[in-house]
Amino acid sequence: MLPLPPGQRRVEGFPRFGTHLHRPPPAVPDAPVIAISGVVRKPSEVRLPKLATLPRREIVADFHCVSGWTATDLRWEGVRFADFFRAFVEPALDAEVCVSHLAFVGLDGISSVVELQDALADDVLLADRVNGRPLGGDHGAPIRLVSPAQYSYMSIKHLCLVEVCSTLPAHRLDRGIIGRLIEGHPRARVWHEERHGRIPGRLIRPFYRPLIRPIRALCAKGTQDR
Repeated sequence: MLPLPPGQRRVEGFPRFGTHLHRPPPAVPDAPVIAISGVVRKPSEVRLPKLATLPRREIVADFHCVSGWTATDLRWEGVRFADFFRAFVEPALDAEVCVSHLAFVGLDGISSVVELQDALADDVLLADRVNGRPLGGDHGAPIRLVSPAQYSYMSIKHLCLVEVCSTLPAHRLDRGIIGRLIEGHPRARVWHEERHGRIPGRLIRPFYRPLIRPIRALCAKGTQDR
């Protein structure tokens, strides 16, 4: 059994988790799309069936929550985000535009801001299946971002918008209750224990861990997988 990153503990299964998840998952549109906006020449939409033109990828990776739990050996299937970016975003950029960040937004209104270098890592997926099954509502249907090297708050569920940015998009940095009280790290790399923007991760652990049980109980109220 491989070691876990600093401060992480294994959990059984793959829990639905998040401070806003007492609500049911958002409804999936009849014709879901990923919209592309920001510093592109013209906003556009990519219908999910168009992703079939990209190579499929499968990875087995652990899923690390910033609160300290880890779901191990999840098998994700989808397309590499780097392939999506090169196929649908790069052609919409003017030559002089320098992309620094990407904002990912879900149907539930939750967003994350990821540096371009992290988003284009080889193991970052737009995933539509986990453990051999299509994503359910609890884990991000119809498609979600999966960035295994970062804490899970970067891996937005129910992805519907990619905003392309040439500077840090401050308007996208609200990460819910915890995000307003505790500043998230801009890169959130798990093996560096980047839990907080200014405080060392090991000092944050004692504040996060007591939240796990009550948040899991809260999330159970909105779960679809009963």
